[in-house]
Amino acid sequence: MTHTIFIDGEAGTTGLEIRERLETRSDLELILLGDRRRDVEARREALNAADAVILCLPDEAAKEAVAMIANPAVRVIDASTAYRVDPDWIYGFAEMEPGQAAAIAASTRVSNPGCYPTGFIGLVRPLVRAGLMRPDHPVTVNAVSGYSGGGKAMIAEFEAPGASTAYRAYGLSLTHKHVPEMTRHTGLSRDVLFAPAVGNYRQGMLVEVPLHLASLPETPSIERVHGALVEAYEGHRFVEVADLETTEAMTGLEPQGLNGTNRMRLHVFGDRAGGQARLVALLDNLGKGASGAAVQNLNLMLGLDEGTGLV
Repeated sequence: MTHTIFIDGEAGTTGLEIRERLETRSDLELILLGDRRRDVEARREALNAADAVILCLPDEAAKEAVAMIANPAVRVIDASTAYRVDPDWIYGFAEMEPGQAAAIAASTRVSNPGCYPTGFIGLVRPLVRAGLMRPDHPVTVNAVSGYSGGGKAMIAEFEAPGASTAYRAYGLSLTHKHVPEMTRHTGLSRDVLFAPAVGNYRQGMLVEVPLHLASLPETPSIERVHGALVEAYEGHRFVEVADLETTEAMTGLEPQGLNGTNRMRLHVFGDRAGGQARLVALLDNLGKGASGAAVQNLNLMLGLDEGTGLV
């Protein structure tokens, strides 16, 4: 059976990545508008004719597109932040919780997670669920992404002749749009303190949560924290937890290490004597952090193996 797919916003960074992952598949047929992609009526027709729609648009444009869909059979994946904390939409992080993949498969409205939130939620939600972190714990997350995460404007800036920016901290107002998503889907009750940055490389990211273990209930050991992550992701093919022996032998971590994949790897670095830990997620901001996750969600919603076209 062939499924028809329409990517609304296929010319953007995420849309292009999704199209590349889908256009060679024989089980899918892409609805392509070409020069008519700005034609409202052509878009409306495509939005209602497809088996599944993937929205790669700014928030307000995504909401307008959803309002144009009158066909109740159309399944929608939205890659914007418009619906990530909307209770009527299923959050599209399939490994986040037992039963989440089944919920995605049964839904017609799925909100694709953000790249930073994917790493952060992947690290923290299992600790909250296991009782190792209180919901009101003050959590800081530091993260760096390749400049592709900023879209076409940032890509053009960093790749312009003579560009010299090596590293840039941003989100300095502490009101980054990812904060509500990161807070809600970890089960935290206090807003996360989010410190994002962009580096002078195209894609790949590190998301880090530093912890004083004595500030957590029962002062858990490094092994207990690591064990909670291992238990949470056992049996999942796209999220892995590096073993402690491997992590302890590392002297550095490269943010581009999983580029081109839909994988995320979690590390627990620890100072047993000092009672400190650094939890670090490694992922491709255009892979598991965006386009790869969208394809994984699409597969689930169409009743296909979630790894189709991704492994």
